[in-house]
Amino acid sequence: MPRAFDPNEPELMDRPDVSSIELERDLTNLVSLNQRFGSHRLVRRFLAAWLQPNRVYRVLDVCTGAGDLPRVMVDWARPRGITLKIDAIDAQPATLAIAAKMSAAYPEVNFLRADAPTYEARVRYDLVHCSLALHHFSDEDAGRLLRRCRELSNRFVLVADLERHTLTTAGIWALTTFLYRDPMTQHDGRLSARRAFSFAEMHALAEVAGWKDFGHARFLFCRQALWIAGREFAEVPQAAVEMDEVVPCPT
Repeated sequence: MPRAFDPNEPELMDRPDVSSIELERDLTNLVSLNQRFGSHRLVRRFLAAWLQPNRVYRVLDVCTGAGDLPRVMVDWARPRGITLKIDAIDAQPATLAIAAKMSAAYPEVNFLRADAPTYEARVRYDLVHCSLALHHFSDEDAGRLLRRCRELSNRFVLVADLERHTLTTAGIWALTTFLYRDPMTQHDGRLSARRAFSFAEMHALAEVAGWKDFGHARFLFCRQALWIAGREFAEVPQAAVEMDEVVPCPT
């Protein structure tokens, strides 16, 4: 099943004329999907493995969407005495406006309009994070995005996405048929399954992007993640292993 990426067929949420009402409903659905099907859980596991109490970390969230992952990070960090200073970037101004509204109680998060593969920052970040965005890009731009994530990080990088697989396609079709039936969510979810990278393709992208000593594993609900955290952290974080987060996915 080859990757089906057509730059002339963008996801509805990426189109410049997208309706704000439909977009907000779609982003709300995506937050629910992220909460129920592993994205929130995955980022918390890596934060637990990497960040230390009573420290300050500068974080970049790439292609932030609804901004729910920065909010998850802050909710996890606050009770541990960890201070996060998060820049959350996205290329879609309507999306950023909605994300900022949803994040009014999170002064730790600063929303910025920027193109992810070419984003220039005055500082480097302790953690660069990107979730469920890689499939929005062509192979070339996805490689550029991975390279930029590495360049912008002092130490930690975490990039997670769907894995293109028949189980992923079937699961998304079922979810968008019976539960998440809004037209934008249905259209974009099904298109995402076809646009996602296979496990081998995503690994190869990281190598082409110049990643060294990186981890790569499958996670629950047909997700996969790449990460960099220095040689001593190149294996799957123990916090993830203990929670049965890392799973085999049939090939």
